[in-house]
Amino acid sequence: MMKKTYGQLSAHFYLVAGLLWLKLLLVRLLFFERIAWEWIAYDLAPVLLLLGLLTLVTPARARTAVYWVFNGVLSVLLFASSVYFNHFGSVPTYLAFYELNQVFQVKESVESTVQAVDYLFFADLAVLVIYALLRRWRGGTANRDIRRNPPRSVRRAFWSVILVSVIGGGALSVYSIGNARDITNELVQAESAGFLNYEAVAAIKAREDNGLIGTGDIKTTIAEVKALQDSYAYSASPAGTLPGYFGSQKGKNVIVIQMEAFQNFPILQSLDGQELTPVLNGLIGESFYFPRVFQQIGPGNTSDAEFMSNTSIYPIGSLAMSTGFSDRTLPSLPRLLREKGYEAYTFHVNKAGFWNRNQMYPALGFNGYYDKGYFKNDHFNSFGASDEQLYITGVEKLSALQRQGTPFYAQFVTVSSHHPFRIPEEAKRITLPGELKDTMLGDYLTAINYTDYAIGTLIESLKREGLWDNTVLVLYGDHFGLQPKDVPPEQVEEALGIPYHSRVSRFNIPFIVHVPGMAEGMTVNQTGGQLDFVPTLANLLGLSLENEDFTAFGQDLLNIDRNVVGMRYYLPTGSFFNNDIMFVPGAGFDDGEAVSLSTLAPVEDFSQYRSDYDYILKLMKLSDEYVKLLPQR
Repeated sequence: MMKKTYGQLSAHFYLVAGLLWLKLLLVRLLFFERIAWEWIAYDLAPVLLLLGLLTLVTPARARTAVYWVFNGVLSVLLFASSVYFNHFGSVPTYLAFYELNQVFQVKESVESTVQAVDYLFFADLAVLVIYALLRRWRGGTANRDIRRNPPRSVRRAFWSVILVSVIGGGALSVYSIGNARDITNELVQAESAGFLNYEAVAAIKAREDNGLIGTGDIKTTIAEVKALQDSYAYSASPAGTLPGYFGSQKGKNVIVIQMEAFQNFPILQSLDGQELTPVLNGLIGESFYFPRVFQQIGPGNTSDAEFMSNTSIYPIGSLAMSTGFSDRTLPSLPRLLREKGYEAYTFHVNKAGFWNRNQMYPALGFNGYYDKGYFKNDHFNSFGASDEQLYITGVEKLSALQRQGTPFYAQFVTVSSHHPFRIPEEAKRITLPGELKDTMLGDYLTAINYTDYAIGTLIESLKREGLWDNTVLVLYGDHFGLQPKDVPPEQVEEALGIPYHSRVSRFNIPFIVHVPGMAEGMTVNQTGGQLDFVPTLANLLGLSLENEDFTAFGQDLLNIDRNVVGMRYYLPTGSFFNNDIMFVPGAGFDDGEAVSLSTLAPVEDFSQYRSDYDYILKLMKLSDEYVKLLPQR
């Protein structure tokens, strides 16, 4: 009886360990599209370690139940991680669970990314439940008699297994974690260490990063930033010369429109003779248009775009900036303009608690915000009010400031083109060809077209209220909308007759600055990112960031000859865009890959860009130091 019982206990240990190992191999297949067999032991090691530790701290009678509960909990986490990867294209760390409260706000979007294969993580648990129900129906009972004093040989064999699991699993996990820590590419890091060990790597890094908070001298960091930026030849113009367009829009109102999931490729394109973005196309004819700007957001997505477009600070890449840094006094464009007599407000049809915006907006220096309760709910999508309603309320509030003679800085955050891009039939303004009906690409183009239309209603309202001729209008996309697994590049190319790259085109967002009185538009082909928005606007508004002691990690796109912008999270740390290429590292620089921004073709020899790689790693590290040293408010 006792031998059989302890044999059953060992069998449950082996079975659960084996099942979890298979699930972690499935994670490898889903995340990396392959199983690298040389690293699969790194998946088993932490499973054996954790199961062994659970055995040590659990009473004998409860061990079988604990093994299966552990299997269930880890299965839920792996399922959630797979759905997260489907949605964001990044391997999640435990820090992602800080944002779990956001999931219910975008439930429709998240649900649409669940794939049938994700439910395989629960297949064994479903079989177990069915088996237990059948046993109960047949009147079977489980043998729960595990005595305190089984024969020494049985006890010795069992504890030998546990000892090997704890010591061997722990040693192998420590080894894999140590090997992975120096890899900057998070995807390579996660693949080489294994999913569970990668979580330990993330925890160690977070602890090291948190050690910067409250330590060091921010003035020293600022001096290092300036010295590093001075070492990069952004501009060929002589030092001390007044930058072009400086102060040309001084005193003007500013309206910034952050367009949800808006990529650059639909601009200036038509579908069956229908302009996809007729309003923006018209604006480009009398605006500065920057077609080579790229997203740089972190896990905060839309909220990170708001953060960067107002601060010119890199996101840290492990946590939404609104969650981690809304307790700081953040240097920002709204704060600078308020010192010049402006009032600054932001408009968003969702609740301000989403992504902790009710804390982030004061941290950014806004006077206040208008959220869900201020807008008429026309039930456009799961967020409620449409972009049209967003602008109706916004113009009403801004007109009141105009009548008071108060200049303003206003930020509008749109949501009508949010994933999964389903808009009401009555809002659809283009007719899709048959091959695009009921496809994500067709839905996306339809939603983008509506976003463009709604902007047109805003412009008409601004003109009607006498605001248009005294307002700088800024428009940009917050992040990509289309994932390659949902919309292959070939589908876009066939539908629109344009080249489309799964990374370059996906991360390319529009940036348009309309200034009053500009008779003829100017296309500026300078590569840039979301960090460059503040310096570019500050120059137009006559704000010298140097004289204001404002530390910006971006550049004024109207006054540089070359640029390099870093990206992390949606690409591995160390990735960058410069005037020529997009570069993505492997384990380091030498085994990376590059793509030409002009031809979208691979670049075989990218050795000349090593200095850009080294530079951007240093700049992002200093940005992380800087934001962590900012004073709490």
